[in-house]
Amino acid sequence: MIVVTGATGNVGRALVERLVAAGRPVRALTRDPERAGLPQRAEVVAFAPEASAALFEGASKLFLYVQAGGERTAALLEAARTAGVRHVVLLSSGIIQEGADETHPIHVMHATAERQIRDSGLEWTFLRPNAFAVNALQWAPQIRGGDTVNGVFAGMLTAPIHEDDIAAVAERALLDDGHEGAVHRLTGPEATTNTDQIAAIGRAVGRELTFVEVSPEEAGPKLFPHAPPEFVQPLLKSFAATVGVAPEITGTVEKITGNPARTFDRWAQDHADDFRGV
Repeated sequence: MIVVTGATGNVGRALVERLVAAGRPVRALTRDPERAGLPQRAEVVAFAPEASAALFEGASKLFLYVQAGGERTAALLEAARTAGVRHVVLLSSGIIQEGADETHPIHVMHATAERQIRDSGLEWTFLRPNAFAVNALQWAPQIRGGDTVNGVFAGMLTAPIHEDDIAAVAERALLDDGHEGAVHRLTGPEATTNTDQIAAIGRAVGRELTFVEVSPEEAGPKLFPHAPPEFVQPLLKSFAATVGVAPEITGTVEKITGNPARTFDRWAQDHADDFRGV
């Protein structure tokens, strides 16, 4: 049995679907099982961070979404270990690297979880993806309403990764031997700017879209409606640092899964209906 937290998130859902397709028993933890919409063969269970070891009964492996446990992550890990879980695969962040700003709230959140896992007595594998392609969904409301997209830093460079490529690496880390103690840095295959991404989405939906850069001062929270307020300024600072700077690009996805990481164009095609509002 493999327990998956964050099972209705972008990566968690893709991982559940992959494990079910592979014929593996999956216990998908979600706060709202009635609305989860997960594969029927998955065991969908209501989850709260304060839940007991019963959630992990019969399981040997755990996929952990860093925000699932929150401040109770250490207790969650202890409950899992007590129930018999032996290996945890953490969806961490590429922000954790040499020379990083260790005060950045995203760094603090993921570094804390990594430390708690190292201290838990469990075997572990850390996945550290950089930019997620799915973050482009922040532009969907503007695209559904017109052909102009307002955003910050038209020239910021990232190598966004398809969420299913992250799930594919997680699947292999959970099912194959040899990933214990490994840190996998994950990226997409090529650098793109925000302008490039809007053009790719336009091609996917069959419209010509235009990215219009606005200043960070104008942007503020309205362009990051789902980000905690304390994250906004550090995010803007991180984005500014990528303008004109070549991003890290790794071959980890292909090395582990045997398939090359998918391009942003492919991601946009896969998500075209999200931008059309279908």
